[in-house]
Amino acid sequence: MRLSDLQAKMVINVKDGKHLGIIVDAEVTELGQINYFVVATKHFFKRLFRNLPEQTIEIKQIVKIGEDVILVEL
Repeated sequence: MRLSDLQAKMVINVKDGKHLGIIVDAEVTELGQINYFVVATKHFFKRLFRNLPEQTIEIKQIVKIGEDVILVEL
């Protein structure tokens, strides 16, 4: 699976069902392993005009990657 495939999926927290946003970036080690994904809020215009913090999702926090969503446990 490519990063661009993951960027098309919504990130959902399984504890409260909240839509966290979408994956916009990933930090990769020199060995090619992903440390974490960077998730931006779902509101594009709010991100554009405000400096909203991005959230990081570690690989161990991912519960399931489905066709349309990525389920995480925070």
